[in-house]
Order: sequence, then structure tokens, then C-alpha cells
Amino acid sequence: MPDMSASASLAMTHLVSFAKEVDEDKVTPGVLGFIVFAAMALAVWALMKSMSRHMNKVDFTQAPDPEAEQAELAEPETADTETSGQGKQKQG
Repeated sequence: MPDMSASASLAMTHLVSFAKEVDEDKVTPGVLGFIVFAAMALAVWALMKSMSRHMNKVDFTQAPDPEAEQAELAEPETADTETSGQGKQKQG
């Protein structure tokens, strides 16, 4: 076992004696635990509010692609022929 310094040994004896004094049935998070939990809850609330504001700014409607419209107007017959040809191949 590695040698422990005198201060580490002294600290360990104090911690062990403190652990014996604490009743395991009465240990609670206490005020510090409540403060940490409340701070985390406030942070989550602030993040959700911020996310809601950012999501309200988003425009979900998609603008049509002008190049795709021009391609459909230029060759409507070839698109219909290709799709109907594929359907016939699958059936027969």
C-alpha cells in the first residue's frame, strides 16, 4: 500500500469520524440541493422560452424552385411517359 502523507492520514481520520456521526436515515439534499435544482429548473425554463421564440421566427413554407418549374413546363410528355413505362415494366 502506498505511503500516505500525514495530512492525508489526518484528513481521512476526520472524514471517517464524521461519517460515523451522520445518521444515514436522516441525510437529505438540504438547502444546497434545492438551490441547485431550482437553478437548473430556471435554466431549462429560460432555454425553452428562447427556443419557442426562435421557432416562431422560422418560416416553414417552402418557396417553389423556379428551375424545377421550367423543366416541368418544357418536357411534360417525357415525364409522363417515363413514369408510365416504369409501371408497365413492374406489372409485366
